[in-house]
Amino acid sequence: MGSAIIRAVDGVNLDVASGEFVALLGASGSGKSSLLNLIAGLDSPTSGSVIVGGHNLAGLSRDQLAEYRRHTVGMVFQSFNLVPAMTVFENVELPLRFAEVERSKRGALVTKALERVGLSGRLRHRPVELSGGEQQRVALARALINQPGILLADEPTGNLDSRTGTEVMELIRNLNESLPMTVVLVTHERDLAEKYADRLIFMADGRVAAEGPNATTHSIPNSTTTTSRADA
Repeated sequence: MGSAIIRAVDGVNLDVASGEFVALLGASGSGKSSLLNLIAGLDSPTSGSVIVGGHNLAGLSRDQLAEYRRHTVGMVFQSFNLVPAMTVFENVELPLRFAEVERSKRGALVTKALERVGLSGRLRHRPVELSGGEQQRVALARALINQPGILLADEPTGNLDSRTGTEVMELIRNLNESLPMTVVLVTHERDLAEKYADRLIFMADGRVAAEGPNATTHSIPNSTTTTSRADA
């Protein structure tokens, strides 16, 4: 920003195993969402590498990154990001259209995805006709429609009440166990992270500050480095 260098993700070195459920916690501005965007291939590191399935995302072209996002990762967000003018069916179908899946195959795939999240009876509804929890389940179905190996969830319960948030987290955990599917969750809600994730990672100032259920972001004193990198 001008002459200032903002190290949103600074020297992170992190391994996530296939099928693992990891929760990233920390204050606003700690680098959680930036790290998630690096794993998603939405951002590129200034140095270092982001290796997913043996491929370094930092070395991929824009077209290759688009292909990666289309087939390897699914994303859900706090604000749902559904298209208001589209029905539930059309919202979930959208990634299949981008992936150029044959029209004749889309209907069965969409129906199966919505059955998986308990919304098979809502195909023709529009987002405004759904509750917040239902909209987030539609977003989950859309994220999973191309059968990605990784689900990236950025504050998926942030706009939901506690009961509905718990229902969404139960669904994500069940998907993690049944598919199986790797989950990386960004959240401010430590109680949910402790209940559902296999591992808690605390971030501060763009770094991994601590790991484990008893750790906090104050467990390790702040320090600085001279280079910016992102490894995952």
